[in-house]
Parts: sequence; C-alpha cells; structure tokens
Amino acid sequence: MSADPGDRSFADWVVERLEPLGGVRARRMFGGWGLYQRDTFFGIVHRGRLYLKTDDATRSRYESRGCSRFQATERQTLRRYWEVPGDVLEDPDALLEWSAEATRAARGG
Repeated sequence: MSADPGDRSFADWVVERLEPLGGVRARRMFGGWGLYQRDTFFGIVHRGRLYLKTDDATRSRYESRGCSRFQATERQTLRRYWEVPGDVLEDPDALLEWSAEATRAARGG
C-alpha cells in the first residue's frame, strides 16, 4: 500500500501548522502518514483526513461531534485515533490545542 501524494501535501500542511508544538514530523504509515512529536506517535494523515490520538478525557469531544475512528482497512480500526472535525482544522489555535491533547494522550497523561 503506498501513500497518496495528496496526503503528503496535507501531511506537510499539518506539520507546518503544528510547528509551535516543536519537533513535529510525518513518516509513512498505514498507506498514509504518521505524525510524531519527537518520538511520540500522536496522529495519522490518511486519505486527506487527520486523526488524533484520544484518551478517556478527550474521546467524548470527538464522539459528541460525530467524528469517526481511524480505519486503515475494513478489518483494522484503531480505537484511540479519531478524525479531527473540519472547523478545528481551519482554526490554528484549536488545531494546536487538540494536537497538544493528543500528544499528552500518547504519552499516557
């Protein structure tokens, strides 16, 4: 499975928007791109969508907005990664906030 070149452009855009978090980069993963802050895997860019890691404290925010879980294939769903709503993508401050929460969730608190 190869990454969609359009995803690379979107992944680069997301990394640029998350620059204030420090150390954010994208690596190929799941036919898309995994997002890391230094060594912490906290997000996925796949098929033009951004998914962030959740925990018990943040998951309800995604659920209440009707977001969906990341599904790499029909049989593989990552239950802790949820799609980021479009309005959050369009709001630089909100995107940073949600991404910072995802990095904390990925670190276990």
